[in-house]
Amino acid sequence: MVILPEDYVRSNKLAWDRAARTYHDEVERDIAWLRDGGVNLLAPERELLGDLSHVGRAIHLQCSHGLDALSLLNLGVSEVIGLDLSPAMLAQAQQKTQALQAPARWIEGDVLAPPSWLDGTADLVYTGRGALPWVHDLDQWAAVVACLLRPNGRLFVFEGHPLNWVWSTTSTSHQLRADGRGYFDAGAHANDDFPAAAVARYTPAGTPVPDAWEWPWTLGEVVTAVAQAGLRVERLQEFAENFWDQFPELSPEDAARLPHSYGLIASAANRP
Repeated sequence: MVILPEDYVRSNKLAWDRAARTYHDEVERDIAWLRDGGVNLLAPERELLGDLSHVGRAIHLQCSHGLDALSLLNLGVSEVIGLDLSPAMLAQAQQKTQALQAPARWIEGDVLAPPSWLDGTADLVYTGRGALPWVHDLDQWAAVVACLLRPNGRLFVFEGHPLNWVWSTTSTSHQLRADGRGYFDAGAHANDDFPAAAVARYTPAGTPVPDAWEWPWTLGEVVTAVAQAGLRVERLQEFAENFWDQFPELSPEDAARLPHSYGLIASAANRP
């Protein structure tokens, strides 16, 4: 059976709406954390981003429940706009915004088709941990980023390393997955960990459980898409840090032997 792009988007929207219940009880905690100046970004992210006091508008693509986007305000950004396909996630983001009276706005929609009034308005396009695997057209995503950025605006990506797709999640060392999945296995895959477990948990009994579809983009594909969209890659750095407990049996010493995340910074041309 052929699955069309709009079918993937529809299924992912439903899946993430269900998974949003995972974060429901964390909203008040997040509000208190942000009010106290908390920043939900890892140390490598903050080091790569540097001083953000000059950033007027940051657009967070695939902003989820808004914690990372609102954290950017605590790092000096003047205004954030978040875009996500899940209204349930955005409702949590809006709840946090209202409690904090934060300069933030949330837009429901497909990341590959943001509203045209955002074109050329972003000093920073931020896409953080765990976002890119949910994009089904990487070239279109990069083209969207290029449209959103002002002249000299920057794209910031911090993502799980694509090598993570090939390692066993139950081994005590870096061992290849038993199912034979490889680094270059292109195409859509139905998620089998998170959010799949949460989607199943919060799907009403007797109704179909929607799949959450993801795409294992290689590092080369990401960099090439960004470059071909006309952006200038300024920095690409790999890190041992993993931003979620994907390999619980792996010791910190063994984990540090290979990369588990990467950061990319690219800039828009200074158009006359």
